[in-house]
Amino acid sequence: MKYKKTTLPNGLRVIVVPIHDNPSTTVMVATETGSHYESKGENGLSHFLEHMLFKGTPTRPSSLSVSTELDSIGAESNAFTMNELTAYYAKSEKRHWKKLLEVVSDIYLNPSFPVAELEKERGVILQEIAMYQDLPQSHVWDVLAQLLYGDTPHGRSILGFPENIKKFQRQDFMGYHRKHYVASKTLVVVSGAVTPQEVLSEVKKIFKDLPEVKKRGKDKIKESQKVPAIIIEKKKTDQTHMIMALRTFGANDKRSILVSVLLAVLGEGMSSRLFQRLRGEMGACYYVRVANDIYTDHGYAAISTGVEKGRVVEVVKALIDECKRITYEQISDKELQKAKDYIVSHLYMGLETSDSLAVHYLTEEIVRGDSRDPQEIEKAIRKVTAKEIMDITKEIFKDESLNLAIVGNVSDQKGIKKALTFK
Repeated sequence: MKYKKTTLPNGLRVIVVPIHDNPSTTVMVATETGSHYESKGENGLSHFLEHMLFKGTPTRPSSLSVSTELDSIGAESNAFTMNELTAYYAKSEKRHWKKLLEVVSDIYLNPSFPVAELEKERGVILQEIAMYQDLPQSHVWDVLAQLLYGDTPHGRSILGFPENIKKFQRQDFMGYHRKHYVASKTLVVVSGAVTPQEVLSEVKKIFKDLPEVKKRGKDKIKESQKVPAIIIEKKKTDQTHMIMALRTFGANDKRSILVSVLLAVLGEGMSSRLFQRLRGEMGACYYVRVANDIYTDHGYAAISTGVEKGRVVEVVKALIDECKRITYEQISDKELQKAKDYIVSHLYMGLETSDSLAVHYLTEEIVRGDSRDPQEIEKAIRKVTAKEIMDITKEIFKDESLNLAIVGNVSDQKGIKKALTFK
């Protein structure tokens, strides 16, 4: 699963992941921009622009012409916007990879931004925003971002403010595209039955005129917390969804891998401590999940669950209790090995397809600044010791890092605040 990365003279990066026995090939073209790169007035523009790129180019004048050409070779295509990147991709039988590259590159480089389509898509995105606001299990993550980072790019939704979506005009998309869809921020990733030489040859031809413009950065993260923080969005729901989050480290901090292993001990799998405590013993929830959310310059560890509104205080106390226990009670070798094996197994299972491999190398390159093969990640996981896990808990399991976001019909707010402490 070795990859080859090449940086062209204009700054464009090309990553090729040869997997010659794979029947499919994925082509992905991405830019190093997302909601973290937006001003308040631009919030939502990265995502809206992503939608608009499928609406046609001078040579493919409509969304139908784009989709028909891809459908004719049996391709799957889509795009996604994240906080720090926006990506467009297509996947098909391996012999069609040049056509995939041609079409995806065309929509990336030459969008026409038709005004009529813009007005239609405006309504689509407003409905998308409304849909996620009606899904408390999803919406609570936006509430958490607001709690952690406030009125900054890091605290705003990827989908954007509805008032922004209503006012964006064609010139806004054209200006943002000129600023961020440039060679120094662009990555082309091809994963499948290809060679680096043939991919580079095609990429150089297609992207030869992409502007060589200085890369535009993003605002630096601002984090300042001294006491536990809580945000509650009252909503009439049968279930209360909440996320307990601890401020941690950015992607290039070596301690991030320790956090991943720690979270696996706490909440990965049905035999994990939190699953057994909250569901197995207390019967308090259907799901409890953990996530190590990592960005270029910051991160947080999250524990999410959904419970009956009358049991929120009880569950918060249980979460705090399980986190505190791991600060003074060293993990056994057997439990640590189980957590490592779980992470490694899911790492490899998540990389079984050409598109999952493309996403892996793309996000590694943008978030960390350099891609790693899965074997390198596994090696780092295997080296983690029980003592290192205990040490890292004392760094992050403290009131100055502790946050709780809740969406639901809760009533005992004083009780929740009282329970939210490691002291």
